[in-house]
Amino acid sequence: MPAPAWAKRPKHDCGRLDMRIARDGTWHYKGSPINRKELVCLFASVLQRGDDGSFILETPVERGVIEVEDAPFIAVEMVWRDCEGHDGRQCQCLSFRTNCDEVVTAGAEHPIRIHLDPQTREPRPYVTIRPGLEARITRAVFYEMVALANPERVNGREVLGVWSDGVFFPIDEVAALDSAAE
Repeated sequence: MPAPAWAKRPKHDCGRLDMRIARDGTWHYKGSPINRKELVCLFASVLQRGDDGSFILETPVERGVIEVEDAPFIAVEMVWRDCEGHDGRQCQCLSFRTNCDEVVTAGAEHPIRIHLDPQTREPRPYVTIRPGLEARITRAVFYEMVALANPERVNGREVLGVWSDGVFFPIDEVAALDSAAE
């Protein structure tokens, strides 16, 4: 079967688009919020990360760069369950649902990353959704995740973190948490 006519044309590079994803996950076009979730999810489905770190909307015929204030997705829900790990043993799995209804289970392919503010040590948690694309974990979901945390010894330090799909994800050092509670 021959390729469709549009697939044979080179992609039109639109440059920088007047589109922005705000820190709260709201998509904006020309300064106005996009209120139709279906449209946001359609745009999100063609979102990619460029080699230079830029965020790109890429369809089969066009591509353009958009602005992302923090992360392109928001993790709005977490589900905890027992599952079978890669080694066949039972383990805990944490699955996250984004504001675009994508669901990923944290693990080697979808790691959890905690950015700690250097001055306040306030955590900003993320989970990888697709290569180069993360979801910021909401505060309420982060608190649910912390409730499942356990202390573990990592590189000689005691850290608090969570296990998911056989992978341990550190949240913070236990000593730092103890001193913050004082």
